[in-house]
Amino acid sequence: MNILFMGPPGAGKGTQAERIVDQFAVPHISTGDAFRLAMKQGTPLGQKAKEYVDQGKLVPDEITNGIVRDRLMLDDCSKGFLLDGFPRTLQQAEALDAMLAEMGRSIDHVINLKVDRGLLLARLTGRRICKSCGSTYHVLNNPPKQEGVCDKCGGELYQRSDDNEESVGTRLDEYSSKTAPLLAYYEGKSLLREVDGEQDIDVVTAEIASVLRGSR
Repeated sequence: MNILFMGPPGAGKGTQAERIVDQFAVPHISTGDAFRLAMKQGTPLGQKAKEYVDQGKLVPDEITNGIVRDRLMLDDCSKGFLLDGFPRTLQQAEALDAMLAEMGRSIDHVINLKVDRGLLLARLTGRRICKSCGSTYHVLNNPPKQEGVCDKCGGELYQRSDDNEESVGTRLDEYSSKTAPLLAYYEGKSLLREVDGEQDIDVVTAEIASVLRGSR
């Protein structure tokens, strides 16, 4: 099963992805994780991406697309995957369709998590992330058992430097202008299913699982 998660920053994609991959036994692949793996392994594309990352520049689509393609070809993706954070633009979506077609595969489900902008601001400014394993928490909605400490690995929790209100607003605006048009693209392919991301975390997980099992 090949799944794509969509939704603005703070919609809960990462949290839900952790839960869904456990239920459906597919790997969770984010662009950032794919970049880090390629750079750690020193692949040709990874080395090119590192040059841009080290300079604080945006990695060009052709490199990003290639890194994602290499990641999807690994053995753990043979029975499916959950993509989070890619594609971000219509051009990347078309490139993803093309690379999957070469593999004889296609996207099966696109899940869009809908959340009000005001709630997104509150979520993102209260978000905390584990430095060690990347697990996400929220100071109000999903706090760790011990303040500042990850429940899963004991790692230190931190607030991203771009999780202040001004930076968050800019990121949400960028999402609306660049990524939201993808919704129409996938709706046109009859792949898009929307889930209310403002509900309780467990309810959201259950609704997503229902969609993926074809019962909704």
